[in-house]
Amino acid sequence: MEPFLSNEETNVAILQEAYRQWHETRGDSVDHFLNICDQSISFGSLPRGAAPMQFASHYDNREVLRGYFKELLDQWSMNFYDVRQFVAQGDTVVMQGVCSWTHKGTGKTCETPKVDIWRFRNGKAIEFYELFDTAAAFAAATPDT
Repeated sequence: MEPFLSNEETNVAILQEAYRQWHETRGDSVDHFLNICDQSISFGSLPRGAAPMQFASHYDNREVLRGYFKELLDQWSMNFYDVRQFVAQGDTVVMQGVCSWTHKGTGKTCETPKVDIWRFRNGKAIEFYELFDTAAAFAAATPDT
């Protein structure tokens, strides 16, 4: 008999696997991330579409969200994505970590603390919001003049 996992434990396990793949493949696990999302996920990002990270905006559809990942990976190369902890309460899971990306156009690297806030329903992510050092990311994405 398999041990019973609470919804909190199940949601954390879903995210542990998603972030493990994200880090190990350096971002080549987009399909896995999209598969844990509900079709009508509410996805938001701290920059809210501000230049030079227009793709880091709000999305409300899993298939449209694919464009976020395409633009992210077209513009940036992941160096690492280190998950430090998950905190779960009810249907919400918060991931706290640190990541490093290099902008392909400028060659500049950004290392930033990262906080992702997830909400789940029936094993699927229905809400997501990401927080990171936008000043550092914008500086890395902006060419020197």
